Amino acid sequence: MKEISKTKRKLRMGMVGGGLTSFIGPVHRKAAGIDGEIELVCGAFSIIPEESVETGRLLYLNPNRVYNTYQEMFEREKDLPAEERMDFVSVVTPNHVHFGPSKMALENGFHVMVEKPIAFSLEEAKTLQKLVGKTGLLLCLTHTYTGYPLVKEARHIVATNQLGKIRKVYVEYPQGWLSTLLEGTGNMQASWRTDPKQSGMGGAIGDIGTHAANLAEYITGSDISEICVMLNAVVKGRRIDDDCSMLVKFENGASGVLFATQVAAGEENNLNIRVYGEKGGLEWRQQDPNTLILKWLDKPTEIVRAGQKYLSDHAKAFTRTPAGHPEGYLEAFANIYRAFSRAVRDYKPGKRINPEKYDFPDVSHGVRGMNFVTTAVKSANSNRKWIKLKK
Repeated sequence: MKEISKTKRKLRMGMVGGGLTSFIGPVHRKAAGIDGEIELVCGAFSIIPEESVETGRLLYLNPNRVYNTYQEMFEREKDLPAEERMDFVSVVTPNHVHFGPSKMALENGFHVMVEKPIAFSLEEAKTLQKLVGKTGLLLCLTHTYTGYPLVKEARHIVATNQLGKIRKVYVEYPQGWLSTLLEGTGNMQASWRTDPKQSGMGGAIGDIGTHAANLAEYITGSDISEICVMLNAVVKGRRIDDDCSMLVKFENGASGVLFATQVAAGEENNLNIRVYGEKGGLEWRQQDPNTLILKWLDKPTEIVRAGQKYLSDHAKAFTRTPAGHPEGYLEAFANIYRAFSRAVRDYKPGKRINPEKYDFPDVSHGVRGMNFVTTAVKSANSNRKWIKLKK
């Protein structure tokens, strides 16, 4: 059977992780399915074979394509005819199992969608970056919050110099769900996220601090160059940081403050950012994602809303619902998948795809994220005021 062009069929997705007890796996599956362009065809959903089989059954997959291990999945999928095998894999495991499946997927010719952080260490992240460079395959990192239409509008406003030269950035990510020793109660999410052997060297800084840093860099269009960090394990008995405060410097000369905490009792998922330039500032909150506030030096404050005709063309291209109809986390997630899937459809062996053209986070953002966490831990353990982020 002749393979049908990817432009005339759904893309075929495999999944590593995302079993019965997973939080993020179902989110990925829903987001991937929103546009009707992607179908899940196979998976290795758990290190427990019975759980993987049961997950596949509940998802109505062909039992022959539900695998016990990701190694088995890649070996068998690559041998399938082109018109059957998966096009890419979505890796939705705990942090310490991001690198292995991503590496093996690239080595076997499959594009990769992977949860952040990209890997367990900076060295692993750089290994994946080299593999992407060698193979030319695509790797997308799910920094979800850059998928919101008004985050893209904020980036456009900064890029078109409407605020003037950027001077100050405040980005905050307070959560309260780890205000007690939740990992001691058997909670699976808390258990692996607070275990250094599974989450890596960073707790709150790795889990949500990287989102805050990525959002600040995305909107300002400037990388963080230096940081001065304090990390705390506030809850007694916790083995890794649950609270972070830092001063930051950007390559464009701006300075700012970043804090990320999971012990702000009463907070849900209150990621927010304020950016100030010579002429004015902007403010966006993830819990009210359809509103962007613009504050001006010499004219009244403006309220910008999603779905309106006055938005930039790029923001409108990532808007899914009419004005006044809320869209949020799943749609932002879906925007990442849609941008990635368009690049996968355009991919041809030997042809380099520029992720910036499609606007999705790629392997370079993954390396920056791991560099950020590594440097933050180094700064927190140092008496030096400022630590530079290495290129």
